[in-house]
Amino acid sequence: MTLWHEGPLASFDTETTGVDVERDRIVTASLVLQDAPGGELRRLDWAVDPGLPIPAQATAVHGLTDSWAREHGRAPGVVVEEIARALAESTRAARPLVVMNAPYDLTLLDRELRRHRSLTISHYFSGTPLLVLDPWVLDKHLDRYRKGRRTLTALCASYDVPLTDAHDAGADATAAMELTRAIARRHHGRLEGLTTAELHLRQAVWHAAQARGLEQWFSRSGTPASVDPAWPLRLPLEQAA
Repeated sequence: MTLWHEGPLASFDTETTGVDVERDRIVTASLVLQDAPGGELRRLDWAVDPGLPIPAQATAVHGLTDSWAREHGRAPGVVVEEIARALAESTRAARPLVVMNAPYDLTLLDRELRRHRSLTISHYFSGTPLLVLDPWVLDKHLDRYRKGRRTLTALCASYDVPLTDAHDAGADATAAMELTRAIARRHHGRLEGLTTAELHLRQAVWHAAQARGLEQWFSRSGTPASVDPAWPLRLPLEQAA
């Protein structure tokens, strides 16, 4: 029997104008496909002209500028439609989707689809369950007492996964996929027997508990803040209110 982490996976990542999923925009995105560990990587890349200035803080992270986006990017409505259809096609091919910090990238894509296509991300997955693997949630649950940061760079170092060209969407998506396979191998005993459908549901519960714990930590630190418990997609503001 082939274990899920030894079989086909897809991985998705974006580079954006900022970290606000309700207001910021996609600049680049990548979907990486692999049929088995060590197998050929197939990479789909998109570039968007967001129609808004890319803040200097964002450019400092990923190196993407307004002039680059104008030269290489296409209209957002066209691109986000292509991305959503590619993700849905990959899902129909029975590939679980790896997304590091899924509520960020998937919610941002959902808001872009609402903005430019008047559609939600769920429209594209009608009849096909989206099964997500989030290495951030998995690692935090399976190795919760390990000290240190849990950024993609830090997690890759912890699991001996190579990460080259960080903050390139394709490179980050590839590293997140390899990281997820590595997490599953290291914690095989605790994940044994779980299907990706079962793991998807458990991650939603784990993320909610992690959000509550983070809120408690903020409160003890004297800086109360709310942390959205929804996973892998945040509710629209009008529904969350």
